[in-house]
Formats: sequence, C-alpha cells, structure tokens
Amino acid sequence: MSTLTAAKDSFSRFGDRLGGLFAPIGRFLAMVFSPATRLWNRFLNTKVGSDVSDLFTRNLRTSGIYIAFVAIVILFTFLTGGTLLNPTNLNNLVMQFAHILILALGMILVIIGGHIDLSVGSVVALSGAVSAVLVIRQGLPWWVGVLAAIGVGLLVGAWQGFWVAYVGIPAFIVTLAGMLLFRGLTWFVLNNISLSPFPDTYNEIASGAISDLFGEIDGRDIFTLMIGLFAVAGFAWTQWRARQGKLRYQQPVEHMALFITKLVLVAAVIMAFMWQLASWRGLPIVLIILAVLILVYQVVTTKSVFGRHIYAIGGNLPAAQLSGVKVKKVNFWIFVNMGMLAAIAGIVFSSRSRGAQPAAGNMFELDAIAACFIGGASTSGGVGRVTGAMVGGMVMAVLSNGMSLLGWDTSVQQIVRGGVLLLAVAFDVYNKRRAGAVR
Repeated sequence: MSTLTAAKDSFSRFGDRLGGLFAPIGRFLAMVFSPATRLWNRFLNTKVGSDVSDLFTRNLRTSGIYIAFVAIVILFTFLTGGTLLNPTNLNNLVMQFAHILILALGMILVIIGGHIDLSVGSVVALSGAVSAVLVIRQGLPWWVGVLAAIGVGLLVGAWQGFWVAYVGIPAFIVTLAGMLLFRGLTWFVLNNISLSPFPDTYNEIASGAISDLFGEIDGRDIFTLMIGLFAVAGFAWTQWRARQGKLRYQQPVEHMALFITKLVLVAAVIMAFMWQLASWRGLPIVLIILAVLILVYQVVTTKSVFGRHIYAIGGNLPAAQLSGVKVKKVNFWIFVNMGMLAAIAGIVFSSRSRGAQPAAGNMFELDAIAACFIGGASTSGGVGRVTGAMVGGMVMAVLSNGMSLLGWDTSVQQIVRGGVLLLAVAFDVYNKRRAGAVR
C-alpha cells in the first residue's frame, strides 16, 4: 500500500510541475484568443451573424456536405499541385462520373420514398448491351439504339415497380433479384462477348463537346462562357424569387448581405468552372444532358405533387395513406423513373467506353447510393435533396480522381471511400439523435 501511495505522490508532483510548465502557455493563448472570442460573440449577436449561425445549425446535414466538398477540393488541389482543377482533368471528371450522377438523380427519389435499388448497375449493362446489338451488330442508326435502351429501362422499372408497389415485396429483395436477373440477361444479349466500337455519332454523346458556335475570345470558347453566364443569371433569379416569396408570406429570410455573399460565391464557382472548360474543348454534351436532368428533377422534387407525395410516403407512410396519397401508384412510378435514368446512364457509359461489355456497371449501384447518403439523404426515407445527391456524387468523384492523380493504390481508394460513406451515415444518425434531444 505504501508503494502505491508513493507512486501516487510522485505522479501528483509530476503533474503539478507539468501544469506549472504549461501555465504560461495557457495564459498566452487566453490572451490571444479572448479578443477573438469576444469579437465572434458580438458578430453572432448581429443580424448577419445570427443568420450565419442559423444557416449552419438548422441545416447542419446540408451545409456540412458543402463545406466537406470545398475542403476536399482544396486539399487535393494542393496535393496534386493544381492538376485537379486544370481544364483537361475537369473535362475528364465530367465524362468519367456523369453516369454516376445520373444514377444518383433516380436513386435519391428511391431513397426518399423509403426504398433502395440494387439493380441499377445491371440495368446500365443491359441497356448498353441492347443498344450495342442494334447499332453495332445490326447496323441501325445510333438514335434507334438510344430509344431501344430507354425502352428497356422503362420495362425494367415497370417490372420492379409492379413487384414492389402492387405485390408488396420489399424493394431490397426485388432489386437484389433484379441485379442477378438483368446481369444474366446482359450476358445472354451479348452472347458472352463484348461488342465494339460504336459509330462516332454515338460516341459523341459522352465524349463530344460544343464549341466555336460564336468563336473564341483570348483562346476561350464564347458559347461555353455564355452558358455559364446564363446559369449564374438563372440561379440568381430563382433565389431572388424564392426570397421574395418568403417575404410576401412574412417568413424569415437571411440578411441581404448574406444573400448577396451566397450569390457571389456560387457565381464565382460556376464561372471559374466554365472558364476552365472554355479553354479546353468547349461545353461537353454530357454536361448539358446532366444539367437538364438536374433542373427537371429539382423541379419535380420541390414543385410537383408527385415529388411531395414521395416525401410524404418516405417520411410517414400511415399519414400519407390517410391523407389520400396513392401510395402504390407513386411507388410504381418511382421505379419506372429509376429504370429510365439507369438506361440513360447506360447510354452515357457505353458511349464513353465505345462499346458494351457483360461486366459493365459493376458496383455502380453502390456509388449511386453512396452519393445520396453522403449528400444528406436519410437511411429511413423522407429526407434528401437533388442538389445534395449531386454534391455527394461530386465528393466521391473528386476523391476517386484525386487519389488516382496521386497514384494511390486501388485498395487504399476503396478504404477511403468506404470510410467516407460510413462517416456520412453516422452523421445522419447523430443528427436524428440531436433533433430528438431538442424535441
């Protein structure tokens, strides 16, 4: 016992000496940071500071992913010596990951509705295979292959929607069966071989770009820059309308200074991106396709009755049923829509790879699901945004591209991506517990 007492006294004296050693450092840090803390507290007491605080605390799930995305871009830009953001690499990023973002557009609706779809990778492969057989083997025009692929996607979506909505089998089981079924059909359609190459007109879907419509200025395509300006004007106009609508109904809005700062930052990002693209090949066709789809689904999820019904079903199914929502019909069309978008992704991917392979689309479903959860979707349904899914997809794209530029091993890349997904879902669980504690 005396030995233990002596050891305890020794540790106590050591702690006192250590504390005495660090005491001046602590006083110095307090002297430095105390004024900054007082200034920060004063800022939070202002209207702008209050709006900033509310923006990050009320929308913690959404704002967190934007901050994470900016941090990841800055990190890999520094690590790659600026290669990440050069025009060539940005163009490659758009072409390499457009099909994942298209899949994420459909997957976010599936997840908001409280479902999951594990078959989209196989549908990508099947739609590309059908298009390849018609265009490459049969020699039909490229647009016939595109229409046939979309038709296959619609049929697949209707097939799975029927089993989920009207038979009542959980989407996890139906789409797991679909993953195997449609992969087998892909092998059958292709006769266990790859088909290539597609004609140049088909390849232009993913690899082509629009440029020189209005000439160049200082080596940069004017048309691409004009599209960037139109995008900035459209964003500013929609944000201004939304703000005025809230004011008309006497709803709280952010301070004007914060509102203008947000517009300026978004405009700067858009124009910097378009400036880089304009100096290389012009505006990629696949980026136009993706932008149109994003606009359409942003309207669907925020302005349409169908979109509100999806949120209602995923958020509280019994309440949605009692409110008169046609749950079966909505669920059916959720999967039809997913099938169509998987087919479009299949067209884009087969165009970029210039052919169709039996193993195409492998693990695409996991990338699309990860994009949605990283972008703020909830594992229990009822929560999620199109913009969040797109940012989540871009996080995965920048991570993969940045690690590839640095020459990291594939095994390390998979570990990092898995860790990011786990952290995103853990963050969602934390938010739910935090909200429950507040209530």
